Amino acid sequence: MGKPTGFLDYERKTATAVDPKERIKNFREFHTPLPLEEQQEQGARCMSCGVPFCQAGMTIMGMTSGCPLHNLVPEWNDLVYRGNWEQAYHRLKKTNNFPEFTSRVCPALCEAACTCGNYGDSVTTKENEHGIIEYAYAHGFADAKPPKVRTGKKVAVIGSGPAGLAAADQLNKRGHQVTVYERADRVGGLLMYGIPNMKLEKHVIDRKIKIMEQEGVTFVTGADVGKDVKPAKLLKDFDRVILACGAKNPRDIKAPGRDAKGIYFAVDFLGGVTKSLLDSDLKDKKYVDVKDKHVVIIGGGDTGNDCVGTSIRLGAASVTQLEMMPKAPDTRAENNPWPEWPKVCKTDYGQEEAIAVFGHDPRIYQTTVKEFVKDKNGNLKELVTVRLESVKDEKNGRMVMREVEGSEKKMPADIVLIAAGFLGSEAYVTKAFGVNVNERTNVATEAGKYKTNVDHVYTAGDMHRGQSLVVWAIREGREVAREVDESLMGYSYLSIQ
Repeated sequence: MGKPTGFLDYERKTATAVDPKERIKNFREFHTPLPLEEQQEQGARCMSCGVPFCQAGMTIMGMTSGCPLHNLVPEWNDLVYRGNWEQAYHRLKKTNNFPEFTSRVCPALCEAACTCGNYGDSVTTKENEHGIIEYAYAHGFADAKPPKVRTGKKVAVIGSGPAGLAAADQLNKRGHQVTVYERADRVGGLLMYGIPNMKLEKHVIDRKIKIMEQEGVTFVTGADVGKDVKPAKLLKDFDRVILACGAKNPRDIKAPGRDAKGIYFAVDFLGGVTKSLLDSDLKDKKYVDVKDKHVVIIGGGDTGNDCVGTSIRLGAASVTQLEMMPKAPDTRAENNPWPEWPKVCKTDYGQEEAIAVFGHDPRIYQTTVKEFVKDKNGNLKELVTVRLESVKDEKNGRMVMREVEGSEKKMPADIVLIAAGFLGSEAYVTKAFGVNVNERTNVATEAGKYKTNVDHVYTAGDMHRGQSLVVWAIREGREVAREVDESLMGYSYLSIQ
């Protein structure tokens, strides 16, 4: 696919990013896409490799290699190279319901597995995907296409994150009448209130939701199923119910002084800022104000990085990010060969901005909080941190992180944001429906299946598999849609890959 010598003829070239000190002045996306002709040259770099690992989506050493959606990457890279953007869009949409989301927020598993990247620079697959979907919107290819025939079957989807939206989109295209219930005031789940604007502007979500509505999907916001909306009524009114409520139980940090004022979970912080931004351009002040405050973020993942970038935009006096694990190597280790996911140090946009503003990387590795120190009014004023080291557990032989005796230090902290991941589904929903959960509180099903122990109730996404990526949520949404369709019709022609 692509030009046979393209990877030799053209160097990898990506969208231009706005300078960090300039882009922190607002919450807008900050990349300028390549001109059309240059994007097509990037498509030419796809090297017609014998085995396209980019679309494999397989697990190697416990990590995903290639796209879980099995996107037809070489095919649409070739179509981009040839300038056939409409056909490229149709090939992309065969496997991915929401390239407008994944081309912005996905960590590009496809590029990490690219054969070209094994010896040089991988193909700009993620940006080619962005070019395809935005060209499609600009030229009318992505306009609403309502189903011509309705089946008379009704399906309720609980949760409007990527899994719920994918399931709704697939089932609606099949002709079923789909209603999506969302407890927040806007549709999108963590796409809306978990991912900040500079990574995914919310008009991008609204644009797609409007099309889904035109195609016949009904959205009900402000509906907290399990509290305001009773499961019995849904099971009476709908033929099937899909639980796609996410895994929003945040992992806490248990240490003395945890009750201090000024400690927040990252997802609540990010959601509050986004809501205030959308409601009033931050004028209502209904968010955690970190201006001129010393902010410490506990957690080194994508959510922690988002907190770094958001805190800087809000005018924090300092931003520090604590990571329990050691710093990853800057290049692949010998025991982490291609096409495994590269376990290397990634400096993301938030860290880049912190370096530009404060002059140093905000991350402190192998460190955690030992105590939250309060002032006389109960407000957080500083942290006691402790160094960690990796040692072998004598009982099971596993490597664990343990405190280094005498390594305690103090650091100023007015605000702490806990970005330590999530633990699983929320009990009030699972108990309301009576569905079984596993030891991680994810909704339990048979392996490879999505039906719960309750008749006519299915599940998908983070609620089913635990905290994961948007691409995995979309894949599970597509797969549960097929399983539900089969249960309703006795067969299904819905594609899952």
